[in-house]
Amino acid sequence: MATTQLSTPRPAQAEADAKDARAALRPLLLDLAIPLGSYYILRAAGCPMVPALVLSSVLPAGRAVVGLVRDRNVNALAVLIVVVNVVSIAISFWSGNPRVMLAKDGAITSTIGLAILVSAFTSRPLMTAGLRPFLVKGDAAKSATFDRLRATSARFRRLERKFSVVWGIACVAECAIREICVFTLSVGTMVWLSTVLTLVSIAAGIVSGSFFSIPMEKMVNAETGQ
Repeated sequence: MATTQLSTPRPAQAEADAKDARAALRPLLLDLAIPLGSYYILRAAGCPMVPALVLSSVLPAGRAVVGLVRDRNVNALAVLIVVVNVVSIAISFWSGNPRVMLAKDGAITSTIGLAILVSAFTSRPLMTAGLRPFLVKGDAAKSATFDRLRATSARFRRLERKFSVVWGIACVAECAIREICVFTLSVGTMVWLSTVLTLVSIAAGIVSGSFFSIPMEKMVNAETGQ
């Protein structure tokens, strides 16, 4: 008697994978991309700095409160964005000096970097939220493997922690270099150099982080037989 093997149709599987990918990326979109993007859009539209910071804080602040009340869970990424915006607002009230305003970006970067460094030594490193979608790629089996390795593998957790550490160091180093440049170079130079420093720090984080993210991805793939 012949046995018919049922398999998931490819279109349905592709749709399921896409749904998983969207679910994995949703926290990054809601807690990071939309708040930061809305701030720069508001600023480009002529909105003053403080109102732009306040408005861009609404979504992450709301998600942090909902997570705390409904799930009894602290949404670390959302809280970080709110803290960064509060720091920015505080600094904006102290100045009028263009150098201080340029230094503000360094204060924001250092706040993020220190938060990432501290989180690296907790059970929930902040950078894992950004790393995980790229490792699991919306695959349910890989997602389950990722969770299992975090729970059972000391090596995996060590790599995860080091990934956050290098990103935290990149942010703090960028802040230190920026502050030195702000108060030693001309304002005109810093206007374009500020963007260069940001891009260099991101590139440094990506390159340095790959020394830890690639072994993590290999562990996930090996466990899932891929």
